[in-house]
Amino acid sequence: MLLGTLAALALGASACGSSGDSNPLGGGSSAAASGGGATAGGSGSTVVVGSANFPENVLLGSIYSQALKAKGVKVEEKFNIGSREVLYGQLQSGNLTVLPEYNGALLAYLDPKSTAVTTQDVNAALTKTLPGSLGILDSSPAEDKDSLSVSQETADKYGLKSISDLSAKAGEFTIGGPPEFKSRREQQFKDVYGLTFKEWKPTADTTANALKDGGIQVGNVFTTDPKIVQYKLVPLSDPKNLFGAQNVTPLVNKSGVDANATAALNAVSAKLDTAGLTTLMKRVAIDKEDPSTVAKDWLKSNGLG
Repeated sequence: MLLGTLAALALGASACGSSGDSNPLGGGSSAAASGGGATAGGSGSTVVVGSANFPENVLLGSIYSQALKAKGVKVEEKFNIGSREVLYGQLQSGNLTVLPEYNGALLAYLDPKSTAVTTQDVNAALTKTLPGSLGILDSSPAEDKDSLSVSQETADKYGLKSISDLSAKAGEFTIGGPPEFKSRREQQFKDVYGLTFKEWKPTADTTANALKDGGIQVGNVFTTDPKIVQYKLVPLSDPKNLFGAQNVTPLVNKSGVDANATAALNAVSAKLDTAGLTTLMKRVAIDKEDPSTVAKDWLKSNGLG
């Protein structure tokens, strides 16, 4: 759960959201949980790698694409498509084969009432919830988690350290995030933390900027977003675990990937961690480097290119 500036740089949502908290639970069990990976798609078939429409997801899509190409897989790229609501249907229909997903955000989309929090529990729940045509491969330790963040000035003025601390002021605050953030999370904030905000603004990948400029008081900033440090934002802690694990995880249409493609994607997951993803996203979001170039450099430095 760029996903999205960086994430929202929001699927995690966002998305989306992609998290600054490295999670040691990531990594090697989800492929087995989903049936050991996908079945072969046939010799010479094309794997279509898609992505959501935020910079981090495009970067991850490029990493997946180039990793597959390095193993001789024929690849077509379809990046910047849109939100999960659009992408999921495209994967089900077979128009897409592989998506970089965030496991917790995906589970929240498929089963909003799920109480799974850890990587292992989230992936087990996904395995039961996904239709038989779809599967998850290995989750990476890299997380891009949703956060509710505020400016340092707002945090200091109102003594805000956790989402719970917003209870006294939420009715006076405007909250911003990806366009779909309100429909995905508004009821959860009411149910879990008792929060009703004054106004919801769609801020897409400009959420961090809107916090800095004062256009909103609370924002869904993804935790791998380098603007958190650049703008001195404060991600509020989440003591009730509304935002569960959001490990970067390949979601695949099983009929479209064979053992070779599965191995290539799992090798990426084994190497990708939160600190590394945050560094990559600084190059993309702050330094304005091309995501495909950044992806190529990372794959080469990790022996996967």
